[in-house]
Amino acid sequence: MKPINLFDFEDAARERLSTLAYDYYRSGSFDEITLRDNHAAYDRIRLHHRVLRDISERDLSTELLGQRISMPILVAPTAFHELACPEGEVATTRAAGAAGTIMTLSTLSNRPIEEVLEAATGPVWFQLYVYRDREATRGLVERAQACGCSAILLTVDAQVWGRRERDVRNHFRLPAGLGVANLLPAGFDEVPATASDSWLAEYVISLFDPTLSWADLEWLASITDLPVLIKGIVHPDDARLAVEHGAHGIVVSNHGGRQLDTSIATIDALPAVVEAVNGRVPVLVDGGIRRGSDVLKALALGAQAVMLGRPILWGLAVDGEAGVRQVLEILEKEFDIAMALCGCVACDQVDRDLVVGAS
Repeated sequence: MKPINLFDFEDAARERLSTLAYDYYRSGSFDEITLRDNHAAYDRIRLHHRVLRDISERDLSTELLGQRISMPILVAPTAFHELACPEGEVATTRAAGAAGTIMTLSTLSNRPIEEVLEAATGPVWFQLYVYRDREATRGLVERAQACGCSAILLTVDAQVWGRRERDVRNHFRLPAGLGVANLLPAGFDEVPATASDSWLAEYVISLFDPTLSWADLEWLASITDLPVLIKGIVHPDDARLAVEHGAHGIVVSNHGGRQLDTSIATIDALPAVVEAVNGRVPVLVDGGIRRGSDVLKALALGAQAVMLGRPILWGLAVDGEAGVRQVLEILEKEFDIAMALCGCVACDQVDRDLVVGAS
């Protein structure tokens, strides 16, 4: 049967992916409580819709950091797209461009920045992990800017790796021929074959910098002309500090439930972060978004846009570039229906008055 929603795409992807690949994409840390709660939290929020408004013409577009995009739905950074499709991140980037939205390329991509940007037809952000080797980190930032990326998205919640028990059971490692392409010039595309539990966990422990601090945000801003956004914020005090240290935007994220289990669901964390930021920079949110109504709820609670992670990978596994495009089209259509049925014709008309039961 042809998938008609994002849950269908996951079911179809499970049939096509190896157990190792599916479990890697799907997994959360420890008991996966936060993984489940990220979506369940959306289900707890109800919509207080309005009626008898002219909704005959609707505009889903929005502006983010000076870029006009077709809808407030971005492609989140996720690693190792070639586990799902031979074209990997190139296919995902083409689909995002065709959809008129932003692609975010992971540091841990299987295709190098240069190859991905050459295939891009729309804006691309680069997601950054900070390595112990700061020259390697600097090199990533310089390459991203030189290739035409329009923002740096610094992930700040993964300097220690969450224990993902599915990966431990599967002794996760990349198949032969795949590596961390962006770190090949620095010699960090692999780790020793002695990794006992999870290759990726060993990679992070040995190479990522656990001393990362607010001072490093200022260092990062000093080595690039690109706007720097912070991904991994759930506490309002950290949101304030991010703005004070020069962040151009914030992504409310708990790493898809893959880091600290029992962390607060992102949609529950969103309102306090929005209040703390007080309009000084845009706030985005990821985690658990599976329906167009989820997108509307996030906007109603103050997000300027959402980022979509796992469903993009399910689309990629099912039908490559076309599958990713279908996932984005489905969510865009569902969001359009939710907007119309709430009496809204533009994103800036979606406000807190439309939601009941939010934190």
